[in-house]
Amino acid sequence: MKCASDKEVAVEIVAHADALLEGYRPGAMERLGLGPTELLARNPRLVYTRITGWGQTGPLAHQAGHDINYIALSGMLGAMGTPGKPPFPPLNLVGDFAGGGMLAAFGVLCGIMYAQRTGQGQIIDAAMLDGANLMGAMIYGFRSMGKWSLERGRNWIDGSAPYYGCYECCDGKYVAIGPIEPQFLATLFEVAEIDPNLFQDITDIDRWPKLRRRLAKIFRQKNRDEWCTIFEGTDACVAPVLDVDEAVKHPQNVARDNFVEINGVIHPMPSPRFSETPGNVLTASIDLHELLKSWGLSAQSLNALRNNQAI
Repeated sequence: MKCASDKEVAVEIVAHADALLEGYRPGAMERLGLGPTELLARNPRLVYTRITGWGQTGPLAHQAGHDINYIALSGMLGAMGTPGKPPFPPLNLVGDFAGGGMLAAFGVLCGIMYAQRTGQGQIIDAAMLDGANLMGAMIYGFRSMGKWSLERGRNWIDGSAPYYGCYECCDGKYVAIGPIEPQFLATLFEVAEIDPNLFQDITDIDRWPKLRRRLAKIFRQKNRDEWCTIFEGTDACVAPVLDVDEAVKHPQNVARDNFVEINGVIHPMPSPRFSETPGNVLTASIDLHELLKSWGLSAQSLNALRNNQAI
């Protein structure tokens, strides 16, 4: 069987889109004749990726949602926040980006590698709910071992333990501390000149609120930058809580060229880093209009896409 080239498939896709544009409905690729069955028939090597909130199956498959909804159903949102208050969403990092975009990209790469070896493409069903579930694998593991409480405020990495959380300084800014291991905690006490005898019962969960108040009083004695100077170069696991403007200027980010400014817009650099094929932020803009036109899309279709703000 002779497989169509990627360009030939692209032209075929445009031909379908051109003919069926008036019948287009958002999200209904099959209505355009562009579903995975049709495209894989044209080129069996294609990797067809569908990224959605709830996935392609199940009772919520066709229901609207956003990041906060997906992580709510995963159990992860319920584990975040201050005891006695509503769960607090961690921006849209867990569902949209980590559980959604990142895992979809991983799926595409896996699909491409499989297609290169076997000549067979496949459909990638990337659901943000599924990804958020996967991000919580460690938490589910702890729960199965009886080492994770469903009650917020009684878990060692949910911000409740006195040795893992954020503390306000006298200037209203914050430091984040995370000396989980005993040797790192001992370093924090030593460097900050804190009497360790005041925290001998730090593993007693019932005493955590009292010990946090005690540590909070200590951190309010200096401003954030003073604490950072004190802890600089130590293994106390202390870092300043920065805003996005400050993060760009932090020496560690600067040393690693972690951000680049293009036309006044700050972009984080690609990660991870590759020794032989280093990544970069693309600066050349793509003329989507000309690209679609070169694929054979008619002027009428291009105008319709522009009017619908699709391009």
